[in-house]
Amino acid sequence: MNWKKSLIFCISFTAVFFGEIAVNIACGPEQDPYDYYVSFFHNNVQGNEYEAFAYNEMVYLFKDEEFESEAKINSAEWADFLNVKKEDVYKTMYDVDSLTNITLTNLTTISFESLPDSLKQNTFIQALKKNERVFDYFAFAKSCEPFAVSDYDAWAPVERDSVALIKKAKEAVTLTVKEKDDFLKLRYAYQATRMFHYAGNYNDCIKTYQGYVATSKIKSAVNGWALALYAGAVRYNGNPDEAAYLFSKVFSSNPERRVQAYKNYFYTSAPVENALKYAKNDAEIAAVWAIEGFGTSAPNLEGLKKVYEYQPKSLLTGALLVREINKLEQHLISESDIAKTSYANYFADENLNTDSAKNINLKQLGAIKDFALKLASDKKYPQPELGTITAAYLSWMENNPGAGVTYLSSIKNVDKLPSKYQDQIKIIQLLCESSKIKKGEKFDEDKLLPALRWLDEKRYDEHTSQPEKGSYNDDWRNGQNRFTKTTRNFYQQVLAPAYLKLGDTAKAALAMVKGDLHYRTIKDNALFENLSEQTTTFWQKSLSPNTMQDLANFKAKAKSDDVESLLSSALNKLSTNDFYELYGTTFLRTHEYAKAINCFNKIRGAYKYFTPSNWYSDNENEKLYANSFIETVKDYPKKYGKKQSAINKKTFAQEMLRLQKLIVSDKKNASTYYYRMANAIYQTGFYGNSWSLISYDWNSYDLYNKANYDYDKDYKLALTAKGWYTKARALSTDANFKAKCTFMLAKCEQKKIINTTYGSVYDYGNDYDLNRKKFMAANFRNPYFRELKAKYAITPFYKIAVNQCSYFREFLQPTKHVKPKG
Repeated sequence: MNWKKSLIFCISFTAVFFGEIAVNIACGPEQDPYDYYVSFFHNNVQGNEYEAFAYNEMVYLFKDEEFESEAKINSAEWADFLNVKKEDVYKTMYDVDSLTNITLTNLTTISFESLPDSLKQNTFIQALKKNERVFDYFAFAKSCEPFAVSDYDAWAPVERDSVALIKKAKEAVTLTVKEKDDFLKLRYAYQATRMFHYAGNYNDCIKTYQGYVATSKIKSAVNGWALALYAGAVRYNGNPDEAAYLFSKVFSSNPERRVQAYKNYFYTSAPVENALKYAKNDAEIAAVWAIEGFGTSAPNLEGLKKVYEYQPKSLLTGALLVREINKLEQHLISESDIAKTSYANYFADENLNTDSAKNINLKQLGAIKDFALKLASDKKYPQPELGTITAAYLSWMENNPGAGVTYLSSIKNVDKLPSKYQDQIKIIQLLCESSKIKKGEKFDEDKLLPALRWLDEKRYDEHTSQPEKGSYNDDWRNGQNRFTKTTRNFYQQVLAPAYLKLGDTAKAALAMVKGDLHYRTIKDNALFENLSEQTTTFWQKSLSPNTMQDLANFKAKAKSDDVESLLSSALNKLSTNDFYELYGTTFLRTHEYAKAINCFNKIRGAYKYFTPSNWYSDNENEKLYANSFIETVKDYPKKYGKKQSAINKKTFAQEMLRLQKLIVSDKKNASTYYYRMANAIYQTGFYGNSWSLISYDWNSYDLYNKANYDYDKDYKLALTAKGWYTKARALSTDANFKAKCTFMLAKCEQKKIINTTYGSVYDYGNDYDLNRKKFMAANFRNPYFRELKAKYAITPFYKIAVNQCSYFREFLQPTKHVKPKG
């Protein structure tokens, strides 16, 4: 990962701004490791048995939990052995409080009466009471627990009592030899193997396993648990290759220890060819290749083919195939600019985005597609339809949806397939149906309605209850809400960009909202508290007054049975106040102040307009209040207003409208009014104290980005302010006033110069000093500085400008470090 870029993205540049307070720096939300690329192919299509090993480049394992519960498996074996309830075994062995556990540890044949009433009727407890040999084993196992189980603290590790462990191990060996019952004999042998292993006595651990466990006549999960200990002893005794092979056997035989075996396999660092030397049959060969396949984030078609070659009926094949599909998604599905799912692009390897890299991935896609079709035609895999479904999806990925439809139509008896297969087919059908959308062609959106409704329901089913306001949402970062991501991705990565290509920004905005709403009903209907950062950014930065009017029309439109109604229903769940606050803000950006006031008048109740926080104050509640109608020579430090006299969006619009009217009604003083309005608009820019009147965030990196949004003409470039300063100067005959206007025009002119040296500080391949000199030199070629010197040098304001503006002083007497070489 390119951490250098993350540093560039998040760092504060207060020093560059001469001590300016950095406000609302947008380092972005913490990365969600389960949601960093666009995916439509669910990673559990073939089932959940190997879900822990699903593809995810950002985490070692997709999930750390074992597929099955060791406790439940052991309880079931004991229940079968004693003919008791497995729930009772589980309760006694794994689900008692600490006090009861102490009682059970010290249990004797005459102390059963001391047990709590809840356990006296327990069928397992009653069996212990009746069977002395079983009771003896239970008591011995309990006595081993304190030595086998220890609370690990990386900062203060507790060394195991090896002397006591070896004593317990030898006792277990003696009991193993004496025991006649195979079930109990195996468990005594397991305890001995375990105690020797934890004591670090690996030779005796190996001997015990080989002498008593490997020769056991019964089939039990305990065999695999002991095998894992044996494999560890083999590893520590200097044979990592054989240990890797043995861990692969545990991986296959014990789903309750599969994740543990996977980790231990890689801890050995054994090359795959070395582990394969020990494999005795096809199943064992396939297991080694499967672990290798699960352990790499690079394309690995070889491992997939090997597993299929040796174990074509194994679900391992399906799990590895889906894993390869997800890798292709990461590298081949481009995110829409308006709906990037994450900041992963700041960590990505730029080389992956080249045409040659794309061609390599497309070649890999073709190879996987060929394999998938072979899987379908061979009919050896339990569900060969997975191959056809894969081929259909890959056809859509390579922009051949017609082939995808053909593949899907060849699948027979779809309704008899596993539900996950049926769901994936519906998703691919929707993607293929929407192929024209991606090309920007007109399309019949209502054909998508049934599929979109189905997706909505699948998403809502994943979110049956909402977290309380302010509480942590446990649904985040668990990698489970696949339909939530699929629904969002379709609305935001496919539908919204398609509407934009057709010039329908309003529907694009609706699709963005629809992609974010996870619940059938919403408790807190605040607009932007329910939307993702991507949607919020799109709404707050990209929507014009005309688009907002279109959205208002959608809100007012009667319900109907079409996609428009489906999209607008999402918007109608959210706050009207927030909607009209944004609507009014778009009019502030276009300087249509009467219309802005009309929107703000539609806001009901005690609405709080956005006021940014001072993130760098000792007082965490300190706010930065707008003070638009002031005159400033220096941009930094900014002069903010006071709470009692703060200007909000509505009062700003009212004052600007008053000034607009005075320009017409009081032409004699029009220059003053233009100047006052120009100052106010200048303060709403990046450099001003009132940026929050037209922007919803302020990022220290904004200064180094080119103007992207319509309102950047004021926020970054100060174009309107420049126009009004020009009019103010032209209408005045006062030389000192003209000097002020000229100086402010010089400041506005500076805003057109974008300093691109920000990243160069961290990119040592560039000459940062040279770039900085070029930037400074561009500033000092300012024509308005020349005009100020030539025409207004005798005015009082000229002296103020010289005294307070370092840029102007450098213009008058440029130093050597300003002039770039070459």
